[in-house]
Amino acid sequence: MLTKRIIPCLDVDQGRVVKGIKFKNIKDAGDPTELAVFYNKEGADELVFLDITASHEKRKTIVDVVKKVSSNVFIPLTVGGGIQNSIDMELMLEAGADKVSINTAAVNNPKLINICSKQFGSQCVVVAIDVKKINDNKWLVYTHGGRTETEIDAFEWVKEVQERGAGEILLTSMDRDGSHEGYDNELLNKVNTIVSIPVIASGGAGKLQHFLDALIKGKADAVLAASTFHYGKFSIKETKDFLKKNNINIRK
Repeated sequence: MLTKRIIPCLDVDQGRVVKGIKFKNIKDAGDPTELAVFYNKEGADELVFLDITASHEKRKTIVDVVKKVSSNVFIPLTVGGGIQNSIDMELMLEAGADKVSINTAAVNNPKLINICSKQFGSQCVVVAIDVKKINDNKWLVYTHGGRTETEIDAFEWVKEVQERGAGEILLTSMDRDGSHEGYDNELLNKVNTIVSIPVIASGGAGKLQHFLDALIKGKADAVLAASTFHYGKFSIKETKDFLKKNNINIRK
């Protein structure tokens, strides 16, 4: 059985880690390199680094910050935000990223998933999907850091990104983001019945039980959190200890 992963997320805006609620009310949470080093020592399994305003501001991801973070941590690093093409992805991999996350660019040009997975290998390609619930049976995909609604059905999209060669899906519930009310396990479960590639749960962690629920009820392969870790609500070690006690296969 594959081990489940605990992943802190560093949302970066203008070189600083920030966090908001439902993609709004953004507040400063610290220096990206300092936080990355801290989580590396804490025992995080991976790190996700997202330049959250790059696509909206139509600029490239901050390469120098990625280089600095990657040279100071020794766990896998996923980088996203502002990736427009395979050249951008190559730059991120050369800067030290192990995986690259694409979101808006993948929606605008789905063939980019095919191109990047063929060029770099599917294990390097993470498709981030920001989703909002419209009604009991419908979730829509949003782009540009949650600012732009599309007409794309979330479940059709996850199926397509897998078929095009994505190696992993980073699934964020916009309704739960920063709410500390728990992950959207209904959404997670539905997605995991459609795809066989790993799905990272994002949006809503506020209690240790929420991680457990996402892994069991939502069938997630990994759980990602930001503010609960950044502001010291509980540590990576506390999270892992709790999951181990509940018979989750977790890395030491």
